[in-house]
Amino acid sequence: MKRIDFYQLMDEASKAREMSYAPYSGFAVGAALLTSDEKVYLGGNIENAAYSPTCCAERVAFYKAVSDGYTKPSDFKAIAVSGGPKGEEASERCAPCGVCRQVMNEFCDSESFLVIMSDGKGGLDVHTLSELLPLGFKL
Repeated sequence: MKRIDFYQLMDEASKAREMSYAPYSGFAVGAALLTSDEKVYLGGNIENAAYSPTCCAERVAFYKAVSDGYTKPSDFKAIAVSGGPKGEEASERCAPCGVCRQVMNEFCDSESFLVIMSDGKGGLDVHTLSELLPLGFKL
């Protein structure tokens, strides 16, 4: 099985931005979720005129994976997130929102799951989920 590196995962997240439906904010976000068996789930943000039904790209990718049976913390390795004005190259860091971080915490091992963001300069900014959500909770 081919191993996917973090730059490849970020490329997939950038491609996923094209699936974004962002007519209200004009801010397109793409996510690429890597499972332990090297499968990649893509998601783009999906906005709604009522705002609260809007779903972030990260949650779209997670929900696709969960609906395919990936539910254990050992199932997930990393997620790359790319965002910026729709139709433009992503040139800034796009960190997951708090809701998405908590969804990740529901399904991942927060000490080993990695969140990958562009640093806006061609490099990557990589953090564990526990660094981004230090007091996340599980029931």
